[in-house]
Amino acid sequence: MYSLARSILFRLDAETAHGVALKGLDLAGRLGLGPRLGGGRVEDPVDVMGLDFPNRVGLAAGLDKNADHLDALGALGFGFVEVGTVTPKPQSGNPRPRMFRLPEAGAIINRMGFNNAGVDYLVEKVKASRYDGVIGINIGKNLTTPVEQAVDDYLACLRKVHAHAHYITVNISSPNTPGLRNLQFGEQLNGLLSALREEGSRLDRDVGRRVPLAVKIAPDMDAEEVGLVARCLAANGIDAVIATNTTVSRDAVAGLANAEEAGGLSGRPVFEASNAVIRELRLQLPEMPIIGVGGIDSGESALAKRDAGADLVQLYSGFIYRGPALVGECARALKAQVAK
Repeated sequence: MYSLARSILFRLDAETAHGVALKGLDLAGRLGLGPRLGGGRVEDPVDVMGLDFPNRVGLAAGLDKNADHLDALGALGFGFVEVGTVTPKPQSGNPRPRMFRLPEAGAIINRMGFNNAGVDYLVEKVKASRYDGVIGINIGKNLTTPVEQAVDDYLACLRKVHAHAHYITVNISSPNTPGLRNLQFGEQLNGLLSALREEGSRLDRDVGRRVPLAVKIAPDMDAEEVGLVARCLAANGIDAVIATNTTVSRDAVAGLANAEEAGGLSGRPVFEASNAVIRELRLQLPEMPIIGVGGIDSGESALAKRDAGADLVQLYSGFIYRGPALVGECARALKAQVAK
């Protein structure tokens, strides 16, 4: 069924198809067809970050930026859904076209630029949701906020979403907001994380509930750089790391149509790079939970993420190319591995 739908959707430009597909999932959800599309939610409960996940397969941030489709996506069998990236103020993002398919490589390039309706809108959508899985909220900074003042935007989002998230992800690795990736290193990273950890702990005390903080990092780092980031995460009491975001490298797609478009490359070409980062993180952070994302398009590739050291996995580009059935396929593969 999805192969037919995809053949129709792929005749549209990527961003238009994205919107049409999400509206289709909303309709399927209202008709009660979501579980059938995803093959039914696999029950494989696991405790990560002190949270009870129904299974190990989640949806990565970026697909549902405003939590407009949270119920429909959750009905496909995800154990957790991460919405956002959200910023304090609404912003339109970069000019269109800003999303491109590379079907020969099972890949997508996007330069969306954190287009979203703002944190207040997202919070209202999350509050209205009936999804019973784990909800992550991914936060970022507005384009017009100088990098030197980025902590103010992250703190503003943290305060708004804290009461409505099971965990919060700090996105410092998108290549589509100028200067954002500079926050991954040195004193800028330490200052940002220490401020967020302090405020998060204060909010936790106020509500009597711990909301874990995760940090999403880029794949474009060597082992030494990953080590520096890992030590900073540990020093600031961060609860988990998400590895990885999109890559700016084009080595794996050189010569393909759209390969030279600016933006972050996701999908199959980032698979090995993200796995390398996960392996290094596991060496550096033997106890910290890792959420693996990047290039998962089969149950086998989900298992490879686990073998690299990930505790949980997230889907994005593979979900677009393979459709909802990928959710159940990955969840069943991971459950079977754990059972051995």
